[in-house]
Amino acid sequence: MKTWLITGCSSGFGRRLALAAAQRGERVIATARNVKTIEEMAEPFSGRMITLPLDVTDAAAAKAAVAKAVETFGGFDVLVNNAGYALFGAIEEGTPEEYRPMFEVNVFGLIETTRAALPVLRRSGGTIINMSSGAGIEGRGGGGYYHAAKFAVEGISEALAGELKPFGIRVLIVEPGPFRTDFLGRSITMAASEMPEYAASSRRHYRETNNGNQGGDPDKAIAIILQAVDADDAPLHLPLGPIAHSIAERKLASFRSDIDAWRDITIATDFGRP
Repeated sequence: MKTWLITGCSSGFGRRLALAAAQRGERVIATARNVKTIEEMAEPFSGRMITLPLDVTDAAAAKAAVAKAVETFGGFDVLVNNAGYALFGAIEEGTPEEYRPMFEVNVFGLIETTRAALPVLRRSGGTIINMSSGAGIEGRGGGGYYHAAKFAVEGISEALAGELKPFGIRVLIVEPGPFRTDFLGRSITMAASEMPEYAASSRRHYRETNNGNQGGDPDKAIAIILQAVDADDAPLHLPLGPIAHSIAERKLASFRSDIDAWRDITIATDFGRP
């Protein structure tokens, strides 16, 4: 029986994953910035699920949540860094007041929660699941700040995988394509200053026409995440859905094309000291 500590459980993948783990008989510490939004989740599970307040940008709150998890269940062996949101808009459109808080949650919040959890995980091993996105594989216009945050999650996760392997801790980077969660609704902020010069790359129309209409079934995605956690051969990268896979294939092909096109010049040049 696994014990899970999950951030961002008020909606989306976080809420579904907390419920799915509890429903299969495992123990769950479900957290959210506003704990009142998740308190009713724990009622059917007879003490196997507890709910805690956790603003991931508060390092002290992360330590307190970990301490409460240890006090209640003796520890945990799966950490899910799910809390996050997106800022859509061109790079020139975004302001520090808009993009810095997003990095605080998506990147620095993940770091603080992970740092708080590692002393527990290092004692017995386990799994860290970092929720990235297809946006963490390839950058596109209109979402640069969100891409940058998810690229950071990918880099942090890859480094953690190497650092934590000796302790028996695995890292799983989940990279979903579009799924029918409320991500495009409550989890998206649009840059307030929309410039006509960037109308062609704006994500506003995409958001308005796709919110609630995404092709992916989120419960099927959760089932795959659970399968990967249980597997002995889980990958580091787990793209979810055909669109995420097409993004990855396109990125690999583009990267290979760039490398090959300038290979002779960049390798043949003598970069040694003059």
